[in-house]
Amino acid sequence: MSPPCGSGIYVSRGVALLSAGLTVALLLALVALAALYGNCAGVQPSEQHIPGVTDTASTPPGGQEQARPTGTPEAAHEPVVATTSQDGRPLSGPWNHSRLPPWLVPLHYDLELWPRLWPNNLSYTESVTFTGRVNITVRCTVATSRLLLHSFFLTYKQAEVWGPLTLGTRNATVGRVPVDNVWFAQDTQYMVLDLGQVLQPGSRYELHLGFSGQVLQYISEGLFLDLYTDQGQLRGLIASQMEATFARTVFPCFDEPALKATFNITIIHHPGYTALSNMPQLGQSERIDVNGSRWMVTTFYTTPRMPTYLVALAICDFDHVSRTERGKEIRIWARKDAIANGNVDFAMNATGPIFSFLEDLFNISYSLPKTDIIALPHFDNRAMENWGLLTFDESSLLLEPDEELTEKRARVLAVIAHEVGHQNEIFFFNFLHGVLREDHSQESRTVSTNVENFTETNEIKELFNIYTYHKGACMARMLCSFLSQNLFISALQSYLDTFSYSNAEQGDLWRHFQMAIDEQNIIHLPTTVKSIMDSWTYQGGFPVITLNVSTGVVKQEPFYLEKTKNPTLVSHNNTWIVPIFWMKNGTTQPLVWLDRSSMVFPEMQLSDSDSDWLTLNFNMTGYYRVNYDELGWKKLNQQLEKDPKAIPVINRLQLLNDAFVLSENNYIEIETALDLTKYLAEEDEILVWFEVLVNLINRDVISDVNNYAIYPLLKKYLLKRINSIWNTCSTLIRKNVAALQDNYLALLSVEKVFETACWLGLEDCLQLSKELFRKWMADPETAIPHPIQRVALCNGIALGSVKEWDFLFSFYVNITKKEEERGSRLIPAMCCSKEPWILNRFMAYVVTVNPNPFNKTNVIEAVAASEVGQYVAKDFLLNNWATVWERYGPESVDALVWVIGRTVSTDLQVMECLQHWLLPGCYFLRRHHKRMNGCRIYNKPSGSEGDESSAWMLCAVTCGWMLFRQSPPPPRENSDVKDSSTFRLIFRAQENLQMKRTDCQA
Repeated sequence: MSPPCGSGIYVSRGVALLSAGLTVALLLALVALAALYGNCAGVQPSEQHIPGVTDTASTPPGGQEQARPTGTPEAAHEPVVATTSQDGRPLSGPWNHSRLPPWLVPLHYDLELWPRLWPNNLSYTESVTFTGRVNITVRCTVATSRLLLHSFFLTYKQAEVWGPLTLGTRNATVGRVPVDNVWFAQDTQYMVLDLGQVLQPGSRYELHLGFSGQVLQYISEGLFLDLYTDQGQLRGLIASQMEATFARTVFPCFDEPALKATFNITIIHHPGYTALSNMPQLGQSERIDVNGSRWMVTTFYTTPRMPTYLVALAICDFDHVSRTERGKEIRIWARKDAIANGNVDFAMNATGPIFSFLEDLFNISYSLPKTDIIALPHFDNRAMENWGLLTFDESSLLLEPDEELTEKRARVLAVIAHEVGHQNEIFFFNFLHGVLREDHSQESRTVSTNVENFTETNEIKELFNIYTYHKGACMARMLCSFLSQNLFISALQSYLDTFSYSNAEQGDLWRHFQMAIDEQNIIHLPTTVKSIMDSWTYQGGFPVITLNVSTGVVKQEPFYLEKTKNPTLVSHNNTWIVPIFWMKNGTTQPLVWLDRSSMVFPEMQLSDSDSDWLTLNFNMTGYYRVNYDELGWKKLNQQLEKDPKAIPVINRLQLLNDAFVLSENNYIEIETALDLTKYLAEEDEILVWFEVLVNLINRDVISDVNNYAIYPLLKKYLLKRINSIWNTCSTLIRKNVAALQDNYLALLSVEKVFETACWLGLEDCLQLSKELFRKWMADPETAIPHPIQRVALCNGIALGSVKEWDFLFSFYVNITKKEEERGSRLIPAMCCSKEPWILNRFMAYVVTVNPNPFNKTNVIEAVAASEVGQYVAKDFLLNNWATVWERYGPESVDALVWVIGRTVSTDLQVMECLQHWLLPGCYFLRRHHKRMNGCRIYNKPSGSEGDESSAWMLCAVTCGWMLFRQSPPPPRENSDVKDSSTFRLIFRAQENLQMKRTDCQA
């Protein structure tokens, strides 16, 4: 059979194949969503009933969208006459359902929108309104005297129905259909027109509607205003976000994805602005309003058939850059400053090749004549794939030309880098790693959801989440793995070609994959594609696959959080149809299928030979975790110590990730996971080190280990193993840091290795930090490489004197507004000093000097985050409580209570805190009474509010006291960490302390 796709750990590919792998996966998730979306409809808030057509508004926006049921018009029936209320409004009918009745099919919209935005008068932006007109051509499929369409938060001045139209003509001699009443349905966001005559099936009609509405601010829904600063001036723009169900807040429409139509869009705007929409500009003219003001009227070419949620527009005074790709113009629009600074160049250079590659991959030409991409200063949704006008939050698109090593560049490179070899690892970190952490079988959320029973529009918006996108992408990758990439792409091409400009269901997608399977005889499946994929998309969570290597028995069970400690686990009788790619003794094996709860695979039995081993989920293409019996884990551990590179990088990542997660959730002992780390001295892949370190050296471990004297043991264990990978990293940092700029995954990892090495006290790391800091002091234009900047600055201050601290403080105070983001990294570094008097001076400055440049940061909390600073901050708070309270307020101080509690370890310290701690008011008691009850050591005193506040302090301080007094005695400093057994003490202590801490905190 064909090899599984995505074996990028062996082959280096460029932007094309990287984009292919990720785009194909995302495409399937989106296609599945579109298929599901084609089966749903709109629901939720309410609109007021109004007699006739008067100036009446519906309720405020907040809903989303659903799609329309499939079925022929002949199957639809005219509504039965309903019982009416006392005011004449029917009590029941299709307006009570979430789906539009299939009586009318929209064919075309003539839409005109006129937002009243002036560039020189932005002081009244909270009252920006718009007016509009829309003529909707519809075809009647069932005789009806009542029309329903979506409308939300719009006021109407005109509602007319004309027809029937003569095919091919739209003239003034067409008759007018009387409109007896217009009213709005509760909760389902429908506008209802009661007509004076019946519309005839097969005939076409035109709805003429005049309306007005509010341009929103502070939320990116419908038509919204975005205020920003450009070239030193306040500016404003208007943009749209119609997905999921916000089109109805901009214009009355049939707001379901299956109801596609063509659009002629006209935008009226101030002459100082540029108008953009889905299609190229057709023409411009002028219009004079009743006040004599001049406006520009911009019209656009007719769109292809598309759903309402893809309608897009923007009105702005941005600049743009452009390029031509295969005869199609691509423009990126952004703030004038951003264009002038070259912030869009990186995205501009990458966009064209991606478009070309996708055209070649799917053998489908991009159907629009142009593509506009606009970088909005503030956009809640990060990005939206409107046809012809893609909208981005500028933080997801713009890049400083000199930001060679930023995390932002790393995120962009995840999709459009020119040379990335580790495709599987990219997918692991970008998609699989995150969603596997979130997903579990107590979570009922599935990839595919039946929306027929939705009763609120907000439920539709919840479909756009990590399960739809990331888990959907993982499903696509798994499907690709057992079909082969060629078959996968071929089936997608057939599917896209068949359903272009039309609607599809999830079953249609599976049918095209099945057709591709049936047309060949190389790949054989245990059942249909639909049966396999439905077992994954229609149930939540994922399985744990457990192999007993002595017997060859493989079983599956749902993955639960905290498996053995959770008393509320529900029964889970369903199984998944699981494709298992596997490797034995370094050789890939034929695919096997686990379609029952337990099966025996004799070929998976292992002998007693030290060279006999195997690993399941080769290349980690399956959406599941893998567990082994004790012998299976032991053999993998032996192989890692003997020859780790016999196991591919992606599977070394998988082994460690699975082991730590399974131990965390009580499937295996922590020793099993820790045993896998003993080989690390031979590990030269920084990605694998990153996975180990994020599990071993997290924030809680760092904080607690510093307090339990276990630090020397952990230091000794890791320093024996980290030297090799440290030498690789330090050489890159010292000699050729620019070599990392296109290595996305190395960017993720190098900071963690650097931070850990310095935290462990590796002398070379500390010296490198001092060296980088002093070079930067001598020449501030010589920036410290971004991935290690935070750690290097911190260590530069911790290892330096007051000279280094004063330099950093002065640098921050004089930083320009443009560099504020960079400056935010300097505050934690200033808090790394080990000199108590410097930290005290810093805190005194920020709470007494007003104004000061640290207004947005709780510096005391930052100081308290360090090992030395937590004690300094505690004393400072006890001595300056009233000033701190006044400076930061109760919300910020709330976080500091726990910091103080953690520093208390003796009865004397408890009493010291209580003597000094008299909080004004009973804020904390009222806010945290549940926390106090959780401590179980608190007896609520009677009396004044001050007594109540002291009671809360007693709880907080004593909780910290309990945690640290109950910690196990530290191991002797001269004990040698020769295996992971000592680590068990460390991690079990961590678990116990964390549980107690959770009791007090939560």
